[in-house]
Amino acid sequence: MNKYSLFILVLLSSNLLTGCFGYPRLLSYPFDAGGRGLNSLASELNPQTAGRYIVLTSDRRGSQDVYMFDTLTRNLIDLPGLNALDTIASHPGVSEDGRFIVFAASRQGRSAIFLYDRETRQSRNLTPNLQAELRNPTISADGTRIAFEYSNNGQWDILVYDRFGQPLNIPQEPR
Repeated sequence: MNKYSLFILVLLSSNLLTGCFGYPRLLSYPFDAGGRGLNSLASELNPQTAGRYIVLTSDRRGSQDVYMFDTLTRNLIDLPGLNALDTIASHPGVSEDGRFIVFAASRQGRSAIFLYDRETRQSRNLTPNLQAELRNPTISADGTRIAFEYSNNGQWDILVYDRFGQPLNIPQEPR
């Protein structure tokens, strides 16, 4: 991975909730045995934050699915059409306004990067033609660019796509 690729990945991802002045703040939510809140008895993995939203994967319904939590209303947000019983989801990311969720998914041994649009309630495979292992997607704050890792002949590289599934032509060396 070159310096420019690493810069793009760092630029697109953010893992801290920040207060008014940019300082990280600690979040504390109560445990919910019924699985309706942020913390449950289930395995909660890969939390990512953007704005008021936290996305994560959890096995609270018997399969590894994507969940979204709104820190203002302190509730899980319904995501109809996102999760499927035959798909293992991982590493979700969310746009700043909460409209778009990107995640990696594995189905029948094949990995892909998906984008879910909360407005249309539809999930779309952004990488149907990539014959490679794919992982760790992240989405820009405005939801227009998705970066992810892909394995190309044993080496992990970074690709950047637009939200319509088209690769973006990113120069390899900074100018």
